[in-house]
Amino acid sequence: MNYRRFGKTGWQVSEIGFGAWQIGASWGDVSEADAVAALNAAIDGGLNFIDTADVYGDGRSERIIASVLKHRKEDIRVVSKAGRRLPAQAPEGYTRENLTGWIERTLKNLEIDTLDLVQLHCPHPTVYYRPEVFGYLDDLVTAGKIRHYGVSVERVEEAVKAVEYPGVASVQIIFNIFRQRPAERFFALAKEKDVAILARVPLASGLLTGKLNSASQFSADDHRNFNRHGEAFDVGETFAGVPFEVGLEAVDALRPLVPGGATMAQFALRWILMFDAVSVVIPGARNAAQAAGNVAASALAALSPDVMTRVADIYARLIKPHVHQRW
Repeated sequence: MNYRRFGKTGWQVSEIGFGAWQIGASWGDVSEADAVAALNAAIDGGLNFIDTADVYGDGRSERIIASVLKHRKEDIRVVSKAGRRLPAQAPEGYTRENLTGWIERTLKNLEIDTLDLVQLHCPHPTVYYRPEVFGYLDDLVTAGKIRHYGVSVERVEEAVKAVEYPGVASVQIIFNIFRQRPAERFFALAKEKDVAILARVPLASGLLTGKLNSASQFSADDHRNFNRHGEAFDVGETFAGVPFEVGLEAVDALRPLVPGGATMAQFALRWILMFDAVSVVIPGARNAAQAAGNVAASALAALSPDVMTRVADIYARLIKPHVHQRW
């Protein structure tokens, strides 16, 4: 496993982290036993960074993480997110009382006294224009409830606005072969501000594993079924906002670029790691085999300039018209 500096925090984190949405909810049935096995396999592979949220299974993800870490001796950074417990996304909901309550609940779920980092969880865009919200987070740092804070965003413009606040230590943003705009519009600024970048939805909800096809079926409680058109939350969270059949066509175009001995998923993760502004990429895993496969992507050789150019061409030809200006 290779490690990278996590922005102004100074942490050294595994460049492959663990995205814990799948072990919480909205990805079909993932048993607690499989979730625990996935986390242990990832940590065994050198992973030391886990990203979760208070709404993943209404705290289930956080509680499973706590159950695993109490038996591990490694120094693992755990970050969570807050804000989606609001019944509706309104900027007025980001009060001192609500933020404190959400974080207190996360601390209880994780069985800790101080959270390494909390991220505002894709808040209403006008929250970024309310400096008092970031002041509340500063006060939670002073109170010892959190060590650092950041934001998880839907759009590049939100990331650009967020890093105007000096206390913002990280930005979590969708970045993958199908969502390349952050590299064009945000990465240089993040490096200038010494802000860590968490690359989320790195496998485009499974499209970039290469295992899906036009006959693939998803259970009723899987967001790839119920949020296909943005019915429950931003459509960009599901298949990275790419129409499913278009994504399958692009994956077929990418297959010849996958190096021998590697999976499509590992190739997709290695592509993200070619960008040094990225601090950590956070794929999810439903079981130990998937977790071990994700971790192994760190050992892949760098992709050649020719391969990077060919990926860019596939993106420009098939994907860019659907997503580039939208997020």
